[in-house]
Amino acid sequence: MAPSPERLDPPRLDPERRRRRQALLAALAQAKTVREPDPTQRMRGLRLRELIAARRRPAN
Repeated sequence: MAPSPERLDPPRLDPERRRRRQALLAALAQAKTVREPDPTQRMRGLRLRELIAARRRPAN
């Protein structure tokens, strides 16, 4: 079954709605980059937690 013509050529969004959508997607991308921690900072935190856990273990 062939796709309907509407599926091949979706209706265009009006310019205002398109502009708001682009602004929303840009803000979302910016927020995501702010949330993502620096990989080196993440590794430093992981190493620090390992050191703390090692000091808490009793020495036998």
